[in-house]
Formats: sequence, structure tokens, C-alpha cells
Amino acid sequence: MNANFARALASVLRHEGGYSNHPKDRGGPTNKGITLAAFKANVKPDATIADLKKITDAQVSATYREAYWNLIKGDDLPGGVDYAVFDFAVNSGPSRAAKFLQRLVHVEEDGWIGPQTLAAVRVTDAIPLIKQLCDDRLDWLQTLDNWDTFGKGWATRVSDVRDDAVQLATRPVTLPTTPNPPPPDIPAPDPILPDENPGRFKWWIVVGIAVAALALFIAFVPII
Repeated sequence: MNANFARALASVLRHEGGYSNHPKDRGGPTNKGITLAAFKANVKPDATIADLKKITDAQVSATYREAYWNLIKGDDLPGGVDYAVFDFAVNSGPSRAAKFLQRLVHVEEDGWIGPQTLAAVRVTDAIPLIKQLCDDRLDWLQTLDNWDTFGKGWATRVSDVRDDAVQLATRPVTLPTTPNPPPPDIPAPDPILPDENPGRFKWWIVVGIAVAALALFIAFVPII
């Protein structure tokens, strides 16, 4: 879902800095975690380093979605697992991240997350899967020849990803709810007003009774 992508991207970008071109970084020129090669492949084929330095937020989002999120099927992975695999893919390539995940769920390690891998992930407890994936990732990073240069930062990043992904997996998804609409306004009946002076003598009642009695008397008394 788009909400999952936006959440995962925000977490990834916390670990990515601005422009760099470190001689020991195999990715070459990089800005906000996006290499020049990825920028060319997904946004601007003729991009230059100057273009990479001026990358917009929209271009950052488009590149991460096309080059990483879509390739690891982020929309289809469980919450927390999606972020752990996504960050791994950004840091070390989608194919490698996919293979590490596939190894843990015991499917063919072909580097492409498809229906078989997704089915296996769905029946696997997310939290142990996240923890083991991050532990295996860190173990592998320690074997690289540039660990001495980047190892401290990598270790911090993987630890943060591990903790944040577990939190995402345990935090319930809260969907917005629409409150029940109020009932339609129904006009209240006109109130029955009490007599302004309930103790007042009802003279008109007495008059009515007297008139009725007189009529009966006239009707029944014989005429002399």
C-alpha cells in the first residue's frame, strides 16, 4: 500500500545523507541514498551529477519506489517485513535482499520475490523473521572489505532497522473510522401550554351548564 511505502521511505531516509562520492563506496555518486545509475535508470536517462545533486522529493520517491520497493514487492509483504527487506535492498541491492529473505522462508533463492516467496512469508512469524534477516544482514556486511570504513554506520543502521521493523510488525494498523451520522432533525411537536392561571374560575363552563338546564326545563314543563 502507498501508506506502507511512505512510512518505509521516511525510515530509510533517516539513514541516508546528502550527496557523497566516497572512493570506497561501490555505488559511486549518491544523493539521499540514490546512486547516479539508479537515478538514470528510473527518472532521467541523461542525468548528470549536477542533476543528482538537485534531486527533488518527488524524484526521490519515484526512484525508491521503482528501483527498490516494487522489486521487493513491498506492497505485498507484511508490515515490518516490508521495511526490513526494503532497507536491505536500498543498502545492498534488491536481489541480495530477496535471496536472504528466501533463504529464511525455505524457497528457491533466485533473487526475485514472487507468489511462492510471498506465500511462504505470510505463514512465517514476522518478528522472528525480521530479527533473523537483520542478524544475517549484519553478519554478511562484516565480511566485506570496506567494513572497516563503513562498519560502524552499517551496524547502527541495521540495529535501528531491526528495532523499528519489529515495532511496525507489532503495532496494530489503525484505520480511520467514520462516525455514525446523527439522526435527521425531526421537528418536535408543538408544546401543550398549561393554562396561564390554572386556579382561575371557569365561568364559561357554568354558563354552559345553566343554558342546557334551562333548555331541558322548557322542553319538559307543560305549558299552562
